[in-house]
Amino acid sequence: MDNKKLDDLLFVSASEQYGEKYIEHLLEQYKLYVNSAEKISDRRQKTNEFFLALNTGLIALLGFVATKTNPDTIAVLIVLSSMAGIAMCFFWYRIILSYKGLNTGKFDVIHAIEARLPLALYDTEWEALGRGKDKNKYWPFSHIEQNIPWIFGFIYVALLVSNIPWRSLASFICF
Repeated sequence: MDNKKLDDLLFVSASEQYGEKYIEHLLEQYKLYVNSAEKISDRRQKTNEFFLALNTGLIALLGFVATKTNPDTIAVLIVLSSMAGIAMCFFWYRIILSYKGLNTGKFDVIHAIEARLPLALYDTEWEALGRGKDKNKYWPFSHIEQNIPWIFGFIYVALLVSNIPWRSLASFICF
């Protein structure tokens, strides 16, 4: 969305029309909105912690069960668990992208509000960090975190592929 359209949507009344409390109310809404952006980041971190614990626990459980169960039973368990793990990783990845989009939108709004305030702190910080384009200055967290589900996904795919009874499958298909 371009800046003009964002401004038109965001600033529904001019300060002259709004009245004498315009700046006071603008600042209060700005503070609430920045706080909501911070809460989104907290929720995002908790979601990542949940999926990280879930995946780590599932892989640890599979490793433990593999040492205690007969090979045929564990193969079925690993195949089914790997498929569930791959699905979890897909949803985790999609949730990360959703949070990334939500944060991008929130910071676009914050930057638009800052354009009418004396200081544009977040926009200046983002500029100082090269707007996330120079990895030597700053590598956005979302670019790093979205790789974690892929790592777990590859582990699940490797477990899945290594536990499919290929010979039995081949003899069944060639029959």
